[in-house]
Amino acid sequence: MSGTVEARLAELGLTLPEVVPPLAAYQPAVRSGDHVFTSGQLPMVDGKLPATGKVGADVTAEQAKELARVCALNALAAVKSVAGDLDRIARVVKVVGFVASDPAFTGQPGVVNGASELLGEVLGDKGVHARSAVGVAVLPLDAPVEVEIQVELLP
Repeated sequence: MSGTVEARLAELGLTLPEVVPPLAAYQPAVRSGDHVFTSGQLPMVDGKLPATGKVGADVTAEQAKELARVCALNALAAVKSVAGDLDRIARVVKVVGFVASDPAFTGQPGVVNGASELLGEVLGDKGVHARSAVGVAVLPLDAPVEVEIQVELLP
């Protein structure tokens, strides 16, 4: 049935946003065969970052986890822009999360759980994936978190 993923988003009280425009010379997502690779997605909401700074100093881990959910939602919008329909997702293959971290912060996996949990809530078993959660010194626009995903499409 077409629209099941977006219906699930609506059940969760979420709306698929417009694709966040690139900040530089890249595409938000590209398709190669049956796979879609997104560029890193910042937690942009209506063209703005809701928070900036380092996790563990300027932004709490809980706030950053919510921002990672926004990144995942933005990534799904990017996937739809090249796949045409989110119901074509066979599975999420890999998630990579970058967390702008205070030097003492070591909770990157918990932050990136925000993205992983959103994908599971929306896609069920198709949202189960391999993952990396990496602490970095700084991200574009001083964003606290950035997430990229790779998905396999149904043939």
